[in-house]
Amino acid sequence: MQLYRGMDIGTAKLPPGQRHGVPHHLLDIWEVTETASVSQYQRLARQAVEGIHARGRIPILVGGSGLYVRAVLDNLEFPGTDRDLRDRLEGDLAEIGAAALHARLARLDPAAAAAILPGNGRRIVRALEVIELSGRPFSASLPGYQSVYDAVQVGVRVPRARLDERIARRVAGMWQAGFVTEVRGLADAGLRSGRTASQALGYAQVLRFLAGEWSQEQAAAQTVRATRRFARRQEAWFRRDPRITWLDSPDQAAGGPDLADRALAMIMSCGLPRATGRETTS
Repeated sequence: MQLYRGMDIGTAKLPPGQRHGVPHHLLDIWEVTETASVSQYQRLARQAVEGIHARGRIPILVGGSGLYVRAVLDNLEFPGTDRDLRDRLEGDLAEIGAAALHARLARLDPAAAAAILPGNGRRIVRALEVIELSGRPFSASLPGYQSVYDAVQVGVRVPRARLDERIARRVAGMWQAGFVTEVRGLADAGLRSGRTASQALGYAQVLRFLAGEWSQEQAAAQTVRATRRFARRQEAWFRRDPRITWLDSPDQAAGGPDLADRALAMIMSCGLPRATGRETTS
C-alpha cells in the first residue's frame, strides 16, 4: 500500500527526511483510485533491481506482501485479464457477496480458497477469473520456490504477544498522528472508488467511521483486530518458504549486533558481491 500517493500514516511510509540519502524506489507511484496490479509491479520492480545492479549496488527488497515479494524474486508469470469476465464476476460479487463467491472458489480450487480470506472479494474474483481463463487451478499459478536472482531472504521473528502489543501501539500512534485527517483527505480524492486502496488496513475502517457506520473507537479497535489477523496470515505465508532465515527481533536478542547489521553480515557471508551502497525497493 506504500505504492499509493498520500497513504503515508497508515502504511508507516518512511518520510523523505528519514531516508538518509538512500534511494527508495516505487513509493508513491499510483493514485488511490488505481487498482493494484502485481504484474505491473513485477515489471517496475525488476527494472529497478536491474538498474541498481548496473550501478554496482545491492538492492534491498522490503515489504510485507508475500505475493508481491515473490513476484519480484521468483519465476512467477501472471495470467492476463478479460474485462468482460472480470465485470461479470464483479457483478456476482456485488449481487451475492464475497462469502458465496468464496464457496464457489472452494469447490473449484480448495487450495486457493484456503489461502484467501472469505471476505477478500477482490482476490476471490481474481482467482475465479484465472481459473476460467486458464482452465487450471489458481493455486497452480504459484510455482515452487525458484528465484530468478541470487538472493538472501531474512525474516524477523517476533513473539505473538509482543507483536499484538506492538500492533495496538502502532494503531494508537496512527490516530495521534492525524490518520483520520489523512483518510478524510484521500476520501475527497476518490479513495472510496479505489478497489485496492479502499480496502487497506485502517483506511477501510476509517471510511466506515466517516460514513457514520462506526465510532472512531470502533474503527480503531477493528483496525487492531484486522491487522493482527493479517499478521498471522503473513507469518503463515512466509513460514512456508524454506529459503528464509529467521532472526529474533531486537526485543528478543540478548545483546549482540543490531538486527540490520546481523542481516547485512548474513548477506555478505553468502558470497553476494560487496557494494558501494544500498538502495531500497518497497
